[in-house]
Amino acid sequence: MTRADLTDEHRLPAHVAVIMDGNGRWARSRGMPRQAGHRAGVKSARRIVEACARKGISALSLFAFSSENWQRPKQEVGMLMKLMVEALDREVEELASQGVQLRFIGEREQLSEAVRERMSRAEASTQHNQGLRLLIALSYGGRWDITQAAQAIAREVEAGTLRAADVVQGTIAERLALGAVPDPDLLIRTGGESRISNFLLWNLAYSELYFTDCLWPAFDQQEFDRALEFYANRQRRFGRTPEQTLESAS
Repeated sequence: MTRADLTDEHRLPAHVAVIMDGNGRWARSRGMPRQAGHRAGVKSARRIVEACARKGISALSLFAFSSENWQRPKQEVGMLMKLMVEALDREVEELASQGVQLRFIGEREQLSEAVRERMSRAEASTQHNQGLRLLIALSYGGRWDITQAAQAIAREVEAGTLRAADVVQGTIAERLALGAVPDPDLLIRTGGESRISNFLLWNLAYSELYFTDCLWPAFDQQEFDRALEFYANRQRRFGRTPEQTLESAS
């Protein structure tokens, strides 16, 4: 495998998605409480946002809290929500000044009023920005996402504004949480697990999957460059033969 030139913008993914895993293990390995790992994870998130903005990557989706994470101990869930509020209070103004457009995806009804209010304020204050699109998946699950899209389509069919015969893949994609944002080109999962854990199930159909043992708080620019190099050396065929892919690229 030849080393890809990461200065070539055509070899960079337009949309990167990240499952940020390993905060608790990082903290435990240092004799620290899990909360310290989550706080260190916020710093790693800031680093990758800055790196994506510098490199001209168009969109970044971060899996912050899954539908299944509600099953964690109440104390930890409360701490994570408090950390989210603190991060929004601290980071949004800087994100806005850098031209970042912030959006949240997930089932908001389960979130506290304080979290929902800050989410809405952050989205409103950055909605017209033209830089990096930053999507935070909070209380999100891929099965929930597909279910709510199916329900929206069913309501339209019941109302007579959409015919069942006209439902195609694009009809579903438009009603998913990502909406008009192109599907991720590259998924990065840290922490040593090799699964997608109910994240963007529809949208990851043809994403390149990069799994690393690096725990999220330790994920730095060097680790990110390794993931980008992995992506740059992939041949993305989308069902075509290697020969067809080379012909279309020439």
